[in-house]
Amino acid sequence: MTTPMSDLGMIAILPELVLALLACLVFVMVPFVPKEKRDLLGYFSIGALVVSGLLIIPLWGKTVSAFSGMIALDSYAIFFKVLFLIIALLVILVSTLYLKIERVHLGEYYGLVLFATVGMMLMPASTDLLSFYLSLELMSMSFYILAAFMRKDAKSVEAGMKYFLTGVFTSGLILYGIAFLYGAAGTTNLKAIQAFLSQANISGSPTLILGLILLTAGFAFKIAAVPFHMWAPDVYEGAPTTVTAFLSTGSKAATLAAMLRVFISGLSFSYGTWWQFLWIIAVLTMTVGNIAALVQTNVKRLLAYSSIAHAGYILIGLIAASKIGMASILIYLVAYIFMTIGAFTMIILLCRFNSRGDQISDFKGLARTHPAVAAAFVLFALSLIGIPPTAGFVGKLFLFNAAIQGGFYWLAVIGILNSTISLYYYFKIVMVMYMEEPQGSTPLSFSPPLTVALGVTAFATLFIGLYPEPLIRAALHSIQIFL
Repeated sequence: MTTPMSDLGMIAILPELVLALLACLVFVMVPFVPKEKRDLLGYFSIGALVVSGLLIIPLWGKTVSAFSGMIALDSYAIFFKVLFLIIALLVILVSTLYLKIERVHLGEYYGLVLFATVGMMLMPASTDLLSFYLSLELMSMSFYILAAFMRKDAKSVEAGMKYFLTGVFTSGLILYGIAFLYGAAGTTNLKAIQAFLSQANISGSPTLILGLILLTAGFAFKIAAVPFHMWAPDVYEGAPTTVTAFLSTGSKAATLAAMLRVFISGLSFSYGTWWQFLWIIAVLTMTVGNIAALVQTNVKRLLAYSSIAHAGYILIGLIAASKIGMASILIYLVAYIFMTIGAFTMIILLCRFNSRGDQISDFKGLARTHPAVAAAFVLFALSLIGIPPTAGFVGKLFLFNAAIQGGFYWLAVIGILNSTISLYYYFKIVMVMYMEEPQGSTPLSFSPPLTVALGVTAFATLFIGLYPEPLIRAALHSIQIFL
């Protein structure tokens, strides 16, 4: 049942409003908190995320259209709101120690994480191209600053500048695409666009075709799909490790969530005419990402190319565009988030001041000095490859099954072959941990919040692999709005 906007308009975005207000409060509190105690702002931010999550509970099961159809509160939006709060929570847990190691005492970091989360939460709830664009910009502007947050680190500043320049270009593409679609359809509402395009002569409208191409290219840039991926390795390597983890999970998941709603709710008419284009992008993204990762010695660059490859896997679900295909995207995104944040947490454990801990050689002998930590990385590696009994296996199983059911047999075969390629570069790190001698006896950078984050990601990666039914049910329930 849909509740009218007049009844629940503001309530539909109450979790985001409260989180934004608390983010503003973080900025206000910064001057009053001593530098050596700025991690208290991190714990305050965790509380803000919990409060926002609690405000979602009364909204569960409701379907609300608010702000003249620009924002929707439905099962799909709620699924991702909860997911983004979890991502932000894990990122802040690992950030409290990381910022101390890097001697960065800027409490604004936590406020920016919260603002990025607000933008991410609004993106999958946007049912109008304008509200989607504004949400995207709120998220992106926060990430531009976060990527360059370590101002004394040349690589971080370079990463921020590169991400800003490519991000502005991408935003321009998306905005031009929206403008052309508006010029052709006379509206930016997704449902209205779908109704218009279902009766339009697409081949006879250059404005419409150009708008679709620009919008698709903009999405491809944001998820680092080939051939729009060149920015990702440099940005991922140069940005602070916690920001890289946040960018590779939260930003990618938010863009894919919005992409699914836009493509299914607004552009579903066109699947018969351009799935071949998406097919090619998916294959190139999987293959280029995995092949480029083979020669990397920096773990952050390796995970960057791995992230590119994973975007290709996820596009398989979008190409299938079936019930199973859409649900598989949600399932795989959840798996990807836990295993990726877990992998980046390993880098933070090895981090020292003036030593990033992101070279493969930094993992030498880790199994001998810290066997439990090494075992956790093996678990994340198995999941990233897609080997049972891990969350990554469940996600890829659903994606490839969706491709087969949709008749995209070669796409499934190519996906499986690419997963096999990834076995080499992930286990290159595992071999270093188990087969080589450790480099000295320096202890790992542990802290209670980081230990919690590592434990949660490892547990979730294994639990979803062994007992995926709750996640499968949640994903199937969430995509009912598209059926």
